[in-house]
Amino acid sequence: MPMKRANKRWLDGDCPAGVLAIFDNGGKTWDRYTVLYVPQPGAEFVEYLGASERPYDPQGFGQHGEMRASEVASYRYRATSSKESARWSDLPDDVKRAVRQDLEIVVI
Repeated sequence: MPMKRANKRWLDGDCPAGVLAIFDNGGKTWDRYTVLYVPQPGAEFVEYLGASERPYDPQGFGQHGEMRASEVASYRYRATSSKESARWSDLPDDVKRAVRQDLEIVVI
């Protein structure tokens, strides 16, 4: 069964279809923003981007990771419960750019 994307309230504006959910921890950690990507059907892992406000800046942060698909529901629940869900339209332009670049990559 495919994972359900966050609703349009969060994935607003021109949010790419490949985004599963977006979280903002309010600057509590270096990787303030976490953007989960829609996994391929049957995938064991869900890829994500962890980023600061300026992931391309030499003093910024932008790193990719993955978590088991079976752990995504609990991660999303914890993040949503602590009011960390974020809107696409509220992300800094550099974070949006990084997400768009990630989703343009085609795996052969």
